[in-house]
Amino acid sequence: MTGKRIALIVLGWVSLITGIIGIFLPLLPTTPLVLLAAWCFSKSSERFHAWLINHKYFGPIVADWQSDQGIPKKARNRALIFMWAGMLLSMVIVWRFWATLGLCLIGIAVSIHLLRMPLRQEPNPDN
Repeated sequence: MTGKRIALIVLGWVSLITGIIGIFLPLLPTTPLVLLAAWCFSKSSERFHAWLINHKYFGPIVADWQSDQGIPKKARNRALIFMWAGMLLSMVIVWRFWATLGLCLIGIAVSIHLLRMPLRQEPNPDN
């Protein structure tokens, strides 16, 4: 096993664990860390990458991201709402100018990226 592969596996696990912690702490973004873990695993371990893709909770996030079909509009809108709610809560709790500025810039960049992503048509459940 090469040093690069070991480093990517370690970074993947650290990212995934930090992302899981981010579910409970508003300052840590879960989705980008899970996606970073998926990228690290895709470059270093087929077994860990397959496990992550088939995971009950994290698999759909990675599959939507890696597909060329886009993401569901409902998922995109939820991501934007929860991201901004978490960031606003963090801004109020931390209440530091540079932290607030940093969170705003990150939020704007992620929002632009999410809004530019192609949307996948979801089947209508009423039919």
